[in-house]
Amino acid sequence: MMKILLMRNVARTTSTLRSCSRSPSPSSWCRFFGLVPSAEASPQPSDVENAGAAAAAANVAALNLDVTDRTSSSTVSKPGIPTILQPRVVVYDGVCHLCHRGVKWVINADKHRKIKFCCLQSRAAEPYLRLCGVEKEDVLRRFIFIEGLGQYHQASTAALKVLSYLPFPYYSLRTLLIIPTPLRDAIYDYVAKRRYDWFGKEEDCLVLQEPEMLERFIDAEEILQHRQSDL
Repeated sequence: MMKILLMRNVARTTSTLRSCSRSPSPSSWCRFFGLVPSAEASPQPSDVENAGAAAAAANVAALNLDVTDRTSSSTVSKPGIPTILQPRVVVYDGVCHLCHRGVKWVINADKHRKIKFCCLQSRAAEPYLRLCGVEKEDVLRRFIFIEGLGQYHQASTAALKVLSYLPFPYYSLRTLLIIPTPLRDAIYDYVAKRRYDWFGKEEDCLVLQEPEMLERFIDAEEILQHRQSDL
C-alpha cells in the first residue's frame, strides 16, 4: 500500500516539473511584465470603427463645404456680362456715327438675323476681347468680328466676313477677299483714323437713340440699365 502511494507521488511530481519546464509563450511574458494593457485600457474593435467613421464624416463635411464655397464663388457673375459667349458677334465703337450707320445697315440687310452686335464701351464686350487677346484700343482702331471659337477677324477682313453671312446680293462681295489684306486694311485704316472728324461721335452708345435695334445686341440689358440710370 505504501509502495503504491509513493509511486503516485512520484508521478505527480514529475508532471509538475514537466509543466514548469515548458517555455512560456511571448504573450505570457508580455502579460507578466505589464507590456500588454489591461482590457479596460485596450481599444475595442467597435471603438476603433466608431472613431474612424467619425473622422471620415468630418473629412467629408469639410470637403463638401470647400466645394460649395468654390462653386458659389465661381458662379457669381456681374450683371450685364454674358456667361455664354455667342458666335457671329461684331464688337465695334458704339459712339462712332460711321460705325453706327454700318451696324444699322447690316441689321436691315440681315433678314435671317445671323449677326449680333456688342458695343465696345460695355462690360459685355470684355469676355470677347479676352477671347481674342485684344485690347479696347485695338478695337477702337479696327472693329472685330468673332465668327466662332478661335476664329475672329479685324478691319476689312471682318467687314467682308460679315457680308458673307448676308443674303444675296450682299454675300457676293466676299469675293473682295482675294485683294491682298495689306491693301484692303490700308484703305480701312485711312478712313478709321478720320471717322470722328468726318462723321462725329457721341458720349454714349448711339444705339440708345434707336432702342428698336437692341434686340440684336448681346449687351442690350446693360445698355438699358445705363439708360435708366441716366434718367
